[in-house]
Amino acid sequence: MSGHSKWATIKRQKGKTDAARANVFTKIGRELAVAVKAGGPDPNNNPRLRDVIAKARAANMPNDNIQRSIKKASGEESSVVYDAITYEGYGPGGVAVIVEALTDNKNRTAAAVRHIFDKCGGSLGTTNCVSYMFDQKGMITVERKAGDDEEEVMMVALDLGADDFDSSDDEFYIFTAPTALDTVRAGLEKAGMNIVIAETKRIPSSTVDVDEATEVKIRRLLDMFDEDDDVQDVYHNALLPEDDDEE
Repeated sequence: MSGHSKWATIKRQKGKTDAARANVFTKIGRELAVAVKAGGPDPNNNPRLRDVIAKARAANMPNDNIQRSIKKASGEESSVVYDAITYEGYGPGGVAVIVEALTDNKNRTAAAVRHIFDKCGGSLGTTNCVSYMFDQKGMITVERKAGDDEEEVMMVALDLGADDFDSSDDEFYIFTAPTALDTVRAGLEKAGMNIVIAETKRIPSSTVDVDEATEVKIRRLLDMFDEDDDVQDVYHNALLPEDDDEE
């Protein structure tokens, strides 16, 4: 099965400092609010909310924060409506970049995204200018328990309808079509597997090598987007050095 480089290219949430972790909690809080608005406050009847709660717990977000966000969105406390917006553009060296945001002020967010692109030597593009370079995939992270047989887990996932499979020392990574995400996740849970997180992500269909100077600029661009509260996820097709390392 294809592999680790696909996963490593898009994961950017490990090794956060305390300050950055607080920023991650803010972003997840917005995702919780949107999920509640879309399907209600009961995770048993709202798969999207259940997935975001799992994501929050995986990021060590306190349960009080999770419940507070759900209460706000369900109307028990004052709430803010967030709009989901996707921006596309080009980073340093012409690298394809997609920025997904949740915002309560579209003008503010658009200006901030444009500023970050410009400041880092890139440019904000038009809709669909780079999205064709990425595939949308459901991604399920499963806890790897002692005694798990990797081949057996892979076959279970494939039998349930998964498209691809990968692994690390601590986790299994299962890739599906977006429409198959809920079905595969439910089947894995029924098989007794512990789902760490299940969500839809964009994976580059191919990656591009960059030189050292371009790499520095790209990392700066990614860091600036990470620091913006409105930005939820950033995807790019640059092959950065750590993307080749097995973690």
